[in-house]
Amino acid sequence: MSILEEKFNEFEKRSKEAELGGGKVRLEKQKNAGKKTARQRIELLLDKGTFIEFDKFVVHTTSDFDMDKNKITGDGVITGHGKIDGRSVYVFSQDFTVFGGSLSRANANKIIKIMDTAMKMGAPIIGLNDSGGARIQEGVASLAGYADIFIRNTKASGVIPQISAILGPCAGGAVYSPAITDFILMTKQTSYMFVTGPDVIKTVTHEEVTKEELGGANTHNSKSGVAHLIADDDAQAMMMLRELISFLPSNNLEDPPMKPTNDPIDREDEDLQEIVPVDPNKPYNMKDIIETIVDDKIFFEIMPLYAQNIIIGYARMAGKTVGFVANQPQVSAGVLDIDSSIKAARFVRFCDAFNIPIVTMVDVPGFLPGTIQEFGGIIKHGAKLLYAFSEATVPKITLITRKAYGGAYDVMSSKHIGADVNFAYPTAEIAVMGAEGAVNILFRNIKDIDEKAKIVEDYKQKFANPYKAAELGYIDEIIYPKETRKKIIQALDMTKNKSQKNPQKKHGNIPL
Repeated sequence: MSILEEKFNEFEKRSKEAELGGGKVRLEKQKNAGKKTARQRIELLLDKGTFIEFDKFVVHTTSDFDMDKNKITGDGVITGHGKIDGRSVYVFSQDFTVFGGSLSRANANKIIKIMDTAMKMGAPIIGLNDSGGARIQEGVASLAGYADIFIRNTKASGVIPQISAILGPCAGGAVYSPAITDFILMTKQTSYMFVTGPDVIKTVTHEEVTKEELGGANTHNSKSGVAHLIADDDAQAMMMLRELISFLPSNNLEDPPMKPTNDPIDREDEDLQEIVPVDPNKPYNMKDIIETIVDDKIFFEIMPLYAQNIIIGYARMAGKTVGFVANQPQVSAGVLDIDSSIKAARFVRFCDAFNIPIVTMVDVPGFLPGTIQEFGGIIKHGAKLLYAFSEATVPKITLITRKAYGGAYDVMSSKHIGADVNFAYPTAEIAVMGAEGAVNILFRNIKDIDEKAKIVEDYKQKFANPYKAAELGYIDEIIYPKETRKKIIQALDMTKNKSQKNPQKKHGNIPL
């Protein structure tokens, strides 16, 4: 055998060792737990044959606790770049079969390198998290590795899309990097996130809780709002990540990708003519309107299980990505509360950072009253949504389908806080409050029921319609519901070259 062949054989042997991770036994254990391996996840996520790996042969440099006798090539994380639908992305995938995917100084450096490269090249970074947390044997060096990742997450925020998939345990310091990223996806039964686990909680607060109850996918998607998406398993998770990326630009200096469609721009839908009930207190599903008007009726909803009184998500109109924010009359009458305000505010800010036009669908009776909301800070949290819409300089199109009452009318991307084009259906009611409430305040001394009913009817005629707002120029156009798709696409086309800048400053002070 020639020297050259020996060198090639050595390379091949080392490469295969690295690809085995923690070994066949641990890989089989990962499979039996209902999880894909770190490499299988990358294969499912990226276009076939496009993954190029960095730092394949890295090992840790720790000698404490006899760790120098236990080194595994790759050291628990796979990093590199590839393509999704032909567009570059950077990825790191933690390998639970190697030291439980724990973070060492060495593999933190691998993640840092790939994050720095993603920033330089202006491409999204996707983290596939499956880790037991900091590597205890390394102490503060591991913690320093986390902090080095956190500061890069912060600096990359609003510059490149950052997406985290939680595909296994994620505890302690490990949860903060995903928390800073733009989107978090979790898998049912196999993923967990918590700052302190069930055992610590039992010791400190004497509460008994399971891992699933404390930090499972359902908990964080429906109760805490920490996570944005939920998948049945790893394979579905990778497909969802691919679809999410398809709506987003590579960085903040680019526009989102175009996707040609055969769906006619001027398509009219007669079904929309009667979608808003005549009875103002009768619910209907706002998603029916959204799905009817968007390209090919495809709407990718974000946070579908949390604060369901507001809808957020992505779709395309005339092939271009649009972010939707919409009150949901079917849930709590579409009222704004703490959770829905926070949910929508962060989404609006992401869209604004990445040049994604925002379409706002309004049917809101106001902010939710009550001591729970007031003590919880509804003033501060509601102001987040107001701030986000006011700050946003991307094209903003607003459609009032029915109720737009009180301060909630202002907050939901009204003309007064910078919406470019404001539409209303003939069914719209734009007023300080509903007719009955207004009359009970204005004419509280009138006791006669019939007289009061007549005053209520008069109030409705004057204010429970879009015409007063249209007279004042607050509504640009009143449209037939069937024309919604055409009118919104026209407005988006009209605003595509919008140029607006906020006053120069380091940054604002959003009411956190």
